[in-house]
Amino acid sequence: MRLTTSCAVFVAAVLATGAFAQDYPSRPLTYVVPFTPGGVTDNGARMIAKVLSEKIAQPVIVENKPGAGGIVGAEYVAQAKPDGYTFMYTSSGPVGAFAYRYKKLSFDPFTAFTPVHGMAFSPMIAVVNANAPYKTFRELIAYAKQKPESINYYSTGPGSSNHLVSELLMRTGGFKMTQVPYKGSSPAMTDLLAGVIQVVWEYPVVLKPLLDAGKIRAIGITSDQRMPLLPEIPTFVEQGFSDAVFTGWAIISVPAGTPQPIVDKLAKAYSSTLDDPTIRKYFHDQGAGILQGYAGEKLRSFIDAENVKYKDLITRAGVEPE
Repeated sequence: MRLTTSCAVFVAAVLATGAFAQDYPSRPLTYVVPFTPGGVTDNGARMIAKVLSEKIAQPVIVENKPGAGGIVGAEYVAQAKPDGYTFMYTSSGPVGAFAYRYKKLSFDPFTAFTPVHGMAFSPMIAVVNANAPYKTFRELIAYAKQKPESINYYSTGPGSSNHLVSELLMRTGGFKMTQVPYKGSSPAMTDLLAGVIQVVWEYPVVLKPLLDAGKIRAIGITSDQRMPLLPEIPTFVEQGFSDAVFTGWAIISVPAGTPQPIVDKLAKAYSSTLDDPTIRKYFHDQGAGILQGYAGEKLRSFIDAENVKYKDLITRAGVEPE
């Protein structure tokens, strides 16, 4: 009798989940962006939210939860009800990298979220002042070796993407640069143009206006092949640095425990959103590639591989968890 009752309860739960998934979504969704309004991330999220809302016939409301490099937003989503109505713009941190950077978190980056679908990826570009005496990355290395402690580079702090890429290339090239942390790229670009720092690492969308204006010069990009948007910029790979492939990426995720049928339904709607011509043009104009088809095991394998790479870079850079 106990076995029969247990089976009945299990079957009822499965049927209830299936019925709930069929009705999903029946009300507005909240898209949590763990960064400030008005930035590149927020702008892209709002464009996606508009198209996604058309695909699912429900409003998608962008809610900004900035703070602590994305931790505040991640905590909010980790504690949200796992019903598919709250999902998050998710970069590498909340689904793994935070585990290597922070000793104490209110959530486990490896288990707190269920990845739903990939969004986009973007390489980083190294730029110098247009009037700098070095025109290529090899020339920068030679200059740094001749004049130790003469090259300062912008980062957003230890463990950040620009810090880790710099450490990787310095070890490979056998030269030194000095990390100068900033709160954002705007003051760093001002200091680059003023000669206070010599190298800035950033994403194409941030740098393209200044590159087009001829105020800065690109000396390398961290993709494995040249970008269609900026085909004149050589990769570090073709300059002899085969390990220097590093891209920032983003996905969407939901709280762990969200029923799989709902995850699958949201993934399908998101995939359709990424195929929309306005979204494809948006990411192309940002110098980003689209992670179309990255869902389920393919997405999990991608994240696992990225976490291995990130952990290795953190270890090699000697970054201690905060």
